[in-house]
Amino acid sequence: MAKIGTFDAGTFWKNAYAHQRGKLLKKVNVPDDQIIELVNKKYLELPAALKYEIETSGITKKELQ
Repeated sequence: MAKIGTFDAGTFWKNAYAHQRGKLLKKVNVPDDQIIELVNKKYLELPAALKYEIETSGITKKELQ
């Protein structure tokens, strides 16, 4: 059985610029108007369902550079 990799989104979020955060949110299909509101929030302030989606999405840091 393959291990499901998780993305360390909390660390990424803390160290990312707004455009990198936006790119991440776009990859998990967050609408543009919501992205504008979310990029300036702390990671812990994001909705739990969104954090779960990000962490289990399979996205790699490389994709967000």
